[in-house]
Parts: sequence; C-alpha cells; structure tokens
Amino acid sequence: MVISSKNMPIEIDKKRICSEIGYDNGGQPPARVLSLVEEYVENAGELIDPSYTYVIEDVKVVHGSRVLIGKNVVFNSDIVARLLKRCKKVAISVVTIGSYLEGTARRLAKDGHLLQASVLDAIGSQAVHKVAEHVQNEIQAWSRPRGLVVSRRFSPGYCDWDIGQQLMVFRAVGRDTTGVHLTDTCLMIPSKSISGIVGIGSAESGIAEYNPCGICDKDDCAGRR
Repeated sequence: MVISSKNMPIEIDKKRICSEIGYDNGGQPPARVLSLVEEYVENAGELIDPSYTYVIEDVKVVHGSRVLIGKNVVFNSDIVARLLKRCKKVAISVVTIGSYLEGTARRLAKDGHLLQASVLDAIGSQAVHKVAEHVQNEIQAWSRPRGLVVSRRFSPGYCDWDIGQQLMVFRAVGRDTTGVHLTDTCLMIPSKSISGIVGIGSAESGIAEYNPCGICDKDDCAGRR
C-alpha cells in the first residue's frame, strides 16, 4: 500500500524555536528576538511545502542482522533486525518540507543575516519533524483497527543502521519520493527531509516499548531517546 499527501497544516512552537537558537537556559530572549521569531513563524507557511509518501510492506525474513522486506529490499542492521523480527509489517516513509525554506535561510546567511537564518533553519527542522509525526500518527491510525501497534521511528544513519541504507529505503518507496533525491553519499536533498521506518506488530510483541538507547552507552548521540 502506498500513501502520498501534500499541503498539511503545521503548528510551530515559538518557545522551542527560541530554545533551539540558544535561549534555552530559562532566560527571556530580547524583545527584538521575540519579535523576529513571531514574524518568521507567522510567515513561514509561505516557504513550507510539506509532503510525504510511505509504503506498508510485509516483513518477509529476518536472518541475523539482515531483513528482507517485500521482494527486493534488504535492511542490514542489528538494531533494525531486533525490531522487525517481532513485526508483521513495516511502514517505510520519506517526508519533506521542500527546498524553499532552506534556500531562503541559505541566502540570509550568505548576506550576513545569521540570526534570521538560524531562526528560519530552526523553524524548518521543527516543521519537518511535525510532518514525520503526522505520518507516524497516520500509520498508527491504520494499525489500530487491525489490532496492531507501532514502534518508534528509525532512520538510516542512527545506531548501527548505515546511512548507505537510504538506497534501500528509497527503493522500497519507489518513484514517488515527494521530490526528495539522494546525493552520492546518501544525504537527502532537500536537507529538511526525513526518511525511516516504523515497525507494525501485535500488542504482545513489545515493539511499542522497543528502544535500543537502553542498551547503548553512547550518551552524546544526537538521536538518543
């Protein structure tokens, strides 16, 4: 099953934007910063073009750290294999907010407007995660009436899942990648994009609680949950 969609509403948390640009120690940002954040959040919708696509496939075979999805997609990761061996299905997604916002932020930075660029970049990061959360909620809504639950989202480049596995994620999704492309090093363009998987299984499988961070001692990991 393939689902694609565009033009979903996104709500931005202004306090989180202030925190992400450095005002996270409880201090009140200056009035000019608050005004700038307010203005940019108000008008960011003109620069955000949210879209997403995902497929729901059967988990065919799990052998060691290798997982066969569908007919020709193989994920290679011990962390992912531990999750998917408990799952009946897996949702594989690509989400993005398009290239307009990051292009504008890049131009602002080039012209020396670093604060403005930072605010816009923080808005973009929050917005693309909102799209990813929306997709996870959709997958959960699809799973619930079937008596199934979903896992956390996992993306290539985190834990032991090599960034090169983006190729398999994109192969699974097919031609409709909502305008997102991969570089030779498997980074996504536009950069304000997220790819990944969500496991789908029975409530007894324990996948809803599966969190590899509990057995990982890498405290400085940006993806630690």
